[in-house]
Amino acid sequence: MALIVREHFNDDVEFGVWEITEDYNNLRSRLLLDERDIETVESFKNHQRKLEWLSVRTLLKEMLGKDSKIVYGPERKPYLHNNLYNISISHSKNLTSILMSKKKRVGLDLEYMDTKILRIADKFLRPEELENIDKTKEIYHLYLHWCAKEALYKICDKVDINFVNNLNIEAFKPKENGLIIGRVNNSYMNERFTMNYFSLKNYAIVWCYK
Repeated sequence: MALIVREHFNDDVEFGVWEITEDYNNLRSRLLLDERDIETVESFKNHQRKLEWLSVRTLLKEMLGKDSKIVYGPERKPYLHNNLYNISISHSKNLTSILMSKKKRVGLDLEYMDTKILRIADKFLRPEELENIDKTKEIYHLYLHWCAKEALYKICDKVDINFVNNLNIEAFKPKENGLIIGRVNNSYMNERFTMNYFSLKNYAIVWCYK
C-alpha cells in the first residue's frame, strides 16, 4: 500500500497522496479497466506516464472505496463521470495526489523540486513577487509560488488566466507548512483564496478549496 497522506477537512473535502512504489502490472491489477481504459493507458509511449495514469485511478479508488471513471472537459479539467465530486489531480515524479469535494471548488498542485525553476521564474512571477523570494530558500519558495498559481489556475477552471497578469501571490515567508494568500483577477472574477502548503520528500504541495 502506497497511500502516504490522507486527510479530511470540513466533512466534505478529502486529500490524498500516493507514492508510486509499484510496477505497471501491480497497479493495473488493482483496477477494473474496460477496453477503452486499456487502450488509453497502453497508448502512452512514456512508461512513467502509464504509472501516473494508473496511480491516479488507484488513489481515487482508495479514497472512494470503488473504481470510478475520470473524464475531462474542454480545458482538460478532470471530472468524475457521475459528477458527485469536484476533483483536482496532480502528479510529479513518484507522487500522485487528489483533492476532492462534493460541495466546494478545489485546486491542487505538487511538484518535485530541482534547479530548473531558477531559469523560468520570471515567466510566471510578477516583479514584486520575485523581489519577495527568500534567497536562503530560493528553490522551495519559487516552487511554492508555482504550485500556488497552478492550484488557483485549476480551481478557476483554467479559463482566461495568465500566471503573471491574472494571478497574484501575497508575500510570505516559506516554512515547512503554512498558508498562502492568492488572488485571481480576470474577466470572470476578482477573488481572494487562502491556500495550504507543505513540503514532503523534496516535493512542494499547495492545495485549496472554497
